[in-house]
Amino acid sequence: MLLEEFDESREAVLQPANFVQPLENMPETVVSCFERGTFERMLARYGGEQIALRAAANMEMPVYATTYQGKRLGLFLMDVGAPACAALCEELYQMGARTILLFGSCGVLDSRIGDCSIIVPHAALRDEGTSYHYLPPADEIAVNQAHLDAFTAMLDQWQVRYTVGKTWTTDGVYRETPAKIARRRAQGCVCVEMECAAAAAVAQFRGKDFFTFFFATDNLDADEWDPRSLDNAANPTGKDKAAWLAMDFAAQLSR
Repeated sequence: MLLEEFDESREAVLQPANFVQPLENMPETVVSCFERGTFERMLARYGGEQIALRAAANMEMPVYATTYQGKRLGLFLMDVGAPACAALCEELYQMGARTILLFGSCGVLDSRIGDCSIIVPHAALRDEGTSYHYLPPADEIAVNQAHLDAFTAMLDQWQVRYTVGKTWTTDGVYRETPAKIARRRAQGCVCVEMECAAAAAVAQFRGKDFFTFFFATDNLDADEWDPRSLDNAANPTGKDKAAWLAMDFAAQLSR
């Protein structure tokens, strides 16, 4: 299998430095999410000065900076999918970020997990391709090990309901079959998304800091798919709570 052909060399023909250079005023901690509506409300609530612009083939992606609880934080709207997310994490690290705190929606594999409740992964099943270019082949990658206890302690302090478990990172959003879902549940997965394993692998390979959590949206633990609050405009209160938790924890992580 080609994905077993891991090359540990750090000398790639194409490097992040070919596109971006270190930014003098780049915040060391960047808070990023995937949902456009959530991000727009974050900018409105917490403020943000544009300090850089990432330009892809089909979109422009500004990088913002703001001050929260006396800490200078970056704000960035992340692109969806493992390859895009991994490449953008590479570029944020190259610009000078030390820590990326990434949050977003996920599908639940257990219907008892409430809509927009918080899920904190401790491991990700690597059912995507990107992570295999950063780490040797394995079924799983450990996630959030350095900060899991501190984050759940913060959730306990604020009396926020949450679930800790494995996540299933997959490229095949339309190939989440009943048999696969059953196998992933048997492996301990409580949710499914598309980026976690890849983003965690980038951070591990580059020696950077990475933390992620999700808010639960669509339910796959049913005879028929239930979108619940997957739509960008659905349940802004629940999603804004996740954004507030992300900002609070990012301030804790900032030096």
